[in-house]
Amino acid sequence: MLVPGEHAMVSLLGPGDELLRLVENAFSATIHVRGNEITISGSPTESQQVAGLFGELVTLLERGQHLDRAMVKQTIRMTRAREEERPSEVLSASLITHRGRTIRPKTLGQKRYLDALRENTVTFGIGPAGTGKTYLAMGAAVQALRAKQVNRLILTRPAVEAGERLGFLPGTLHEKIDPYLKPLWDALHDMMEAEELIAHVDHGTIEVAPLAYMRGRAQPVSEPVLTPDGWRPIGELQPGDEVIGSDGTPTEVLGTFPQGVRDIYRVRSQDGASTRATADHLWTVLTSSDRRRSKPPRVLETREMVGRLRAAHAHRYELPLVTAPVTFPSHEVPMDPYALGLLLGDGCLTGSTTPSFATGDPELAEALGDVLDGVTVRHRAGPNYILSRTGGGRGGVIVENPVTGWLRELGLWGTPSHTKFVPEPYLHNDADVRIAVLQGLFDADGGPVTQRGRTCRIQYTTTSEQLRDDVIYLIRSLGGVAYTRVRKAAGRAPGRANGRDVSYRHDAHVLDVRLPAGLAPFRLARKRERYEQHGGGRPARFITAIEPDGAEEAVCIRVAAADSLYVTEDFVVTHNTLNDAFIVLDEAQNTTAEQMKMFLTRIGFNSKAVVTGDVSQVDLPSGKRSGLKVVREILDGIEGVAFATLGSGDVVRHHIVQRIVEAYEAYDEAAEAEADADGPGS
Repeated sequence: MLVPGEHAMVSLLGPGDELLRLVENAFSATIHVRGNEITISGSPTESQQVAGLFGELVTLLERGQHLDRAMVKQTIRMTRAREEERPSEVLSASLITHRGRTIRPKTLGQKRYLDALRENTVTFGIGPAGTGKTYLAMGAAVQALRAKQVNRLILTRPAVEAGERLGFLPGTLHEKIDPYLKPLWDALHDMMEAEELIAHVDHGTIEVAPLAYMRGRAQPVSEPVLTPDGWRPIGELQPGDEVIGSDGTPTEVLGTFPQGVRDIYRVRSQDGASTRATADHLWTVLTSSDRRRSKPPRVLETREMVGRLRAAHAHRYELPLVTAPVTFPSHEVPMDPYALGLLLGDGCLTGSTTPSFATGDPELAEALGDVLDGVTVRHRAGPNYILSRTGGGRGGVIVENPVTGWLRELGLWGTPSHTKFVPEPYLHNDADVRIAVLQGLFDADGGPVTQRGRTCRIQYTTTSEQLRDDVIYLIRSLGGVAYTRVRKAAGRAPGRANGRDVSYRHDAHVLDVRLPAGLAPFRLARKRERYEQHGGGRPARFITAIEPDGAEEAVCIRVAAADSLYVTEDFVVTHNTLNDAFIVLDEAQNTTAEQMKMFLTRIGFNSKAVVTGDVSQVDLPSGKRSGLKVVREILDGIEGVAFATLGSGDVVRHHIVQRIVEAYEAYDEAAEAEADADGPGS
């Protein structure tokens, strides 16, 4: 065969013909080199293999590869094994390039490992030291981050050498974990400039932590989480229970993971909502820059946002709201919900007189009469209307007024204005009922407020603290936000009624409300038309404060929702699953079966996980079985999960390492054979 070019022949033979001697020692065929011509003589099979080998080496040279002893040995190994993959394809595959140096697979096993990694969600790389398991996984992780396939890297190892008791070691957390994570840091430094790496770590794009710390993202066990049946402490939830997701529908709890006592922070928003979580709890947030550029939300930990809550005097981090009204079970209610809202706003429910209603809009009195069966709304004088039983009159058997009966059933009869509330059957009911109650309240005691150059907001006023809280609950359950302030009664100039001063006896609670598009807050024509004319704007919730709030037992949950979000206290939407992440678990042979399950069940949507380890080097305490050994028995054959096994032929360190690995493999095989020969119990 002819080799084109003198330089190609020099590279092909190697310095002092050392590469040629490798080929000659590997085959029994005779090889003669004269100028640019190589002559091969021997058996047809051997001659064909050697010719094919030189053809592959020439192809590697043509693709810009530098031939060395390791590459030629791998090419010989693949040629003799008659693998389907061509050595030139395997050894020229590129992963990433940094500082002019290309990171690529150096063996067929490594190439198959990378192929499995690209094609599967979870890949287990199992093999001895020196086979490039961790290094190639880190290269694939950096490649995915740069290609924007993921938005964060999570790199973790079990710190078994310290018994997971890092708290007893001196120094800061990073000083404690650095010895166990040094191989990961070294790999990152090989693939990134120092400035790029520091920026990623500072922004939380790259997180490096031991397994015991990575499992966090929790809330205190007492923190309420919204379920279809109302609020429940997160610590009481079990797999199979349902919670409310960000789309307002129920989603199943897939797992619960106790976290022990953790430092807790309270996260507050500008509309008065708040909830509590650990420092590493995850939040889906959107910045103004993200919104301008139509970029997706980012996922940040609590601690990453501390001290960075404002940008150019504006709130930096916007939290998601429920994207649709929360779905609660539907059930019958005694009184029409719109009528209830009107009476809570402008009705007299004190019980001292027949139920009455006061309004300057006859349209509302007419609407009230239309929805109250068996009730007639009679105009009395001025704005006052009486709610009488239809067909009722003087004399005969006394029959209870239907409105009185309904209000008694709901616990509202006898309540003055400052103690009114929305009964429980209306708070936890389907969206149509909740919207109708709000429409009645807003038609009676609310209205659209317009400002030049701005969209319209809704303002609502009540003297009842409980009714204020119930209205806020309804608004949040529909995907809106409400800002509240108080107008104090003390010191306010009295109002006028019938020519006399009337002092204010109770503080007024004023709500400024934003509701999502498509939700009509008014039925009263004049208010509805004004609201539609100016537009309702967009509800938004921003983080305004993150404050330490003690230490408590904490737990994290995983839910089945596609976005991994669930609704916690004050309808705050949050999550704790690793979405859009590339996760590398190194030295996985030192995880227990329980730790491996915890890790695998934390993987979120659009994420990849690579688990690497050497099952021959388990450092777990006696009696503990390696999670890396157990997991193959459990997950082998599951779609999206791949097991890539590397052997001594994939060792790419000093050639002595390969010989050591082979010697140990031979020793282990002999020991197993001897044990089998001796029989059980030997």
